[in-house]
Amino acid sequence: MKFDEVIVQLGEFGAYQKKVYLLICKVNVQVIQCALPGLPNDTYSSQGPWHDALINASIPWNKEDESYEDCQIRQKPALEDVALVSCDTFVYSKDPFKSTFVTDADLVCDQKSLATYASMILMCGMLFGSFVLGILSDIIGRRKVLILSNACMLGASLGVAWAESYTAYVIIRFLISFFGTGIILAAFVIGMEVVGPSKRRIAGNVSNFFWVLGICVLTTMAYFLRDWRHLQIAISVPNAFSLLLYTAFLPESPRWLLQKGRTTEAMYIVQKIAEGNRIVLTDTACQLDDVDSERDAKSIWLVFKYKTLFVRTCIMFFNWLVASMVYYGLSLNVGQFSGNIYLNSILSAMAELLSYVFSLCVMDIVGRKFLLCSSMLLGGLACVSSMFPVLYGGDDIQWVTLFLSLVGKFGITVGFAVVYVYAVELFPTVMRNSALGLCSFTARIGGILAPYVGDLDGVLPGDLGIALPLAIFGSLSITAGLLVLFLPETRNAKLPDTLEDARHFGNVKLETIASDALSGIDNRTFVAKSK
Repeated sequence: MKFDEVIVQLGEFGAYQKKVYLLICKVNVQVIQCALPGLPNDTYSSQGPWHDALINASIPWNKEDESYEDCQIRQKPALEDVALVSCDTFVYSKDPFKSTFVTDADLVCDQKSLATYASMILMCGMLFGSFVLGILSDIIGRRKVLILSNACMLGASLGVAWAESYTAYVIIRFLISFFGTGIILAAFVIGMEVVGPSKRRIAGNVSNFFWVLGICVLTTMAYFLRDWRHLQIAISVPNAFSLLLYTAFLPESPRWLLQKGRTTEAMYIVQKIAEGNRIVLTDTACQLDDVDSERDAKSIWLVFKYKTLFVRTCIMFFNWLVASMVYYGLSLNVGQFSGNIYLNSILSAMAELLSYVFSLCVMDIVGRKFLLCSSMLLGGLACVSSMFPVLYGGDDIQWVTLFLSLVGKFGITVGFAVVYVYAVELFPTVMRNSALGLCSFTARIGGILAPYVGDLDGVLPGDLGIALPLAIFGSLSITAGLLVLFLPETRNAKLPDTLEDARHFGNVKLETIASDALSGIDNRTFVAKSK
C-alpha cells in the first residue's frame, strides 16, 4: 500500500501530525556626523551653544539635504573656503538604536560598501546552505540535518555577539545563514511529508504565520534592546529550546525512510501516528510498499536528463530567483519610509500576514498554477506602475508609490508562499529535499542581487535612477508569472515518489472519487489520459 494511501487512513492532518508541525514551526538606519577634532567626548546630540557653534564652524552645511555633511569636515574650522577632508572618526545618533555593528565598526561613508558586502555574504550562506544541506538531507535524513543545523546555528548565533572584527562578524554570519537554511528546508519538508494530499496547502502555508510572528517578536525585542549584542544573545535562546525538543520528540520522515528501504522504521512511525490520531490500522495499511527508487537518488541532476523535467525545473528555479529578488528588494525599502522604523516593520509584517492568509484560503480553490501566475503578474505590474508617481508625480502623491509598493509586496509574498508548496509537489521523494535545496539556492542568488539592483539608482541621474530598480523587478516578475503557464497543476495530487512518477506527472490526471460512506476514506487514483 502506498504511503499517500496509508496517510489518508491515518488522518491526513491528525493530532500527531499537528504536534510534529508545531515542533517545526518556530534592522539598519543610522544618523551620523563627523566627530569634532580635539573633542574626545564628542556626541551627536548637542551639548550646548558652545557645541553647536563648534559644529557650525567645523562641518559644512548641505543645502540640498538641509543637514550637516555626513562624511566631510573642514580642514580648518571657521574658514568656509578651505578644503574639505574625509572624516576619520564619527559620532552617531542614539535614536533609534543605541548600538549596531555598523556603528561599532564605522561601516559608513568610504566604508559603507562593507555593510552591503556583509548582507551579500549572509545571502551567500543561505545559498550554499540550500545546496549542501538540501542534498545532505536526502542522504542522511531530514531529522539529522535539522538537529545538526540547529546545534551549529545555536553556537554561531551566540558567537557573533562577541565578534570584534569585521572579518569574524561576516564569517559567523555566513555560518548562521548556512545552518539556518538547513533548518528551514528540512523542517518544511518533514511538515509536508507527514500530512495527506488535501492538507498540504495548510502545512505549506501556516508555517508562514510563524515567520510573521517571528518578525513581530524580533521587532518588539529590538525596540526594548537597542544594543545589537544584547539583541543577538536574546534571539539565540529559542534555538536552545528547539534543539532539545527536536532531539527528544521529532520523528524522521516516514516517506524518506521508505525511499531508503527502511520499512520497519517507517512502519514504527506510522504506528505512532495511528496511536496519536486514535486510528486502528487495517492489515493492508500495515503492508507499506518500499519506494523502489534508490538508484534514482544518485543525483538531483537527473532531472536535467529529461526534457519535461528540465523545462519544469528551470521555470521553478526562475520563479524562486525572481520571487526572492523582488521580495528582499521591496523589504529593504522599509527603512526608507518616513515614520517610526519599528512601526513600519510591524506594518510590513502585517502586509505579509495578509498575503499568507489569502494564499491559504484560495490555494486549494484556484490551484497552485493560477495563484502563482496571477500573484507574480500582480507583483510585477504593481512595481512597474509605481515608476510613474516617481517619474511624474510630486511629493504630494508619493503615497501612491507606497501603496503600489505594498501591493507589489503582497503579490510577491503570495508567490513566495506558493512556490514552496509547488516545488514540494512537483519533485519526487527521492530528490525532494535536494530539489527544494536547489530552488532555495537559486532564490538566494536573487537575494544577493536584490541590494545591488536597488543601488542602480546611482547609474542613472535623478528620478530615472530611482525608477530603474522598479522596472527591473516588475519586468522579471511578469516574465516569471507567464512562464508558470507551462507547469502542470498539482492541487490534490499524490506526491510523486520516483523519478518516473515525476516524469509522467503532467501526462496523467487525477480522478477524485467520492468518499466511501463506510470508511470515510477518500480514494484517489491516477487515470491515464486518452491519447
